Amino acid sequence: MINNGSIYIITHDFEKCLDFYKKLLERDVVSQNATRFAVFSIDGLALAVMNGHFDEEHPEQVESRGEYDPLYDDYHRILAAENCGKVVINLGADDLRAEYERIKSLGIGSNLTEIRYVKQASPYWYFLLKDPDGNTIEITGEYAE
Repeated sequence: MINNGSIYIITHDFEKCLDFYKKLLERDVVSQNATRFAVFSIDGLALAVMNGHFDEEHPEQVESRGEYDPLYDDYHRILAAENCGKVVINLGADDLRAEYERIKSLGIGSNLTEIRYVKQASPYWYFLLKDPDGNTIEITGEYAE
């Protein structure tokens, strides 16, 4: 049984990505390993940021064992790959309108949508934006028209 873990983002610009998520999540990292890896805790969810350049820039600080696999270990290829948006980071807010206005006023991310609505079985209000590496962030919550 898996009992813990994290979702992590491999980023081009570690400091820019950390700044984005600190502002978005309104919290600091809970643990950080130099400028290689940092973790945010969101009510039990661990969202982490990995510097895709660290291992190459600091080989003396990284020990690796096992066979190199370019599918997982070639960070140049991973960073150069198009981010097609198949993974969405979904976050919840108590007041969607207030959160939308907060994000908008911070001017963080890109491609911020308006608040949107979809109903399949129950009403679902949300808005979307992209982080500095093109990852999709969906924020959902209570909303009154």
